[in-house]
Amino acid sequence: MAFTNLTSKAVLLYDEWIKDADPRLEGWPLMSSPFPTTFIVGTYVYFVTSLGPKLMENKKPFELRQIMAFYNFSVVALSLYMTYEFLMSGWATGYSFRCDIVDYSRSPTALRMVRTCWLYYFSKFIELLDTIFFVLRKKNNQVTFLHVFHHSIMPWTWWFGVKFAAGGLGTFHALLNCIVHVVMYTYYGICSLGPAYHKYLWWKKYMTTIQLVQFIMITGHIGQIYMMDDCPYQYPIFMFIIWLYGSVFLVLFLHFWYHAYTKGQRLPKMARNGTGKDQ
Repeated sequence: MAFTNLTSKAVLLYDEWIKDADPRLEGWPLMSSPFPTTFIVGTYVYFVTSLGPKLMENKKPFELRQIMAFYNFSVVALSLYMTYEFLMSGWATGYSFRCDIVDYSRSPTALRMVRTCWLYYFSKFIELLDTIFFVLRKKNNQVTFLHVFHHSIMPWTWWFGVKFAAGGLGTFHALLNCIVHVVMYTYYGICSLGPAYHKYLWWKKYMTTIQLVQFIMITGHIGQIYMMDDCPYQYPIFMFIIWLYGSVFLVLFLHFWYHAYTKGQRLPKMARNGTGKDQ
């Protein structure tokens, strides 16, 4: 009886909460509720941490060089396109880089931002292939907690971002992430072409620095809201989540930097995956 009452209250709270969702997303793929996203993420976590390694235990690693090269350069192209769309839907056409609120109108620019945010959210499902490739190639040591946590939390949190606040200052970290992914997946793409192309990867040592700068910019930009007395941004909770996420990964990357460079340890393979696949 108590469980039934609790369930009923949860359903009522959910129904009340979902009323505030952006009506422009009605009928869009995967946006009816968070449950499809939760199911996909849960299936991903189960496969890469349990089922996949068990299935591959007595099998030879798959040779996926050509597939991975196509995948990596496809992500580069997609990231370039999303960078352009984020810029043209706000960040280069009117945003102040300070208190930029969500435009809930149906103007062409506002709807362009909605489409770009949804595409960015969907791209996080595509990037789950990073881990699946690790499993199929039996690179299980690269399937770290941090890697899986990052890849699973991004599509889940971005469902809420798109559903309630598609635009405004909460999308700055997505813009930065797209720019960084152009660099990172270019690196991974060249890596996947084989040893003959590794001579072109002299800039590998700057990869971690680029990601550190990204997280510093994210936390700095989003932290502005706590120094503004009159910013009417519609969902301050999202700002706190972005700030917390950026801060946590900034600390983790600083820890990596310390162990990889200050202590003189060999650069871990993480630079080619793991946390290398940033927010």
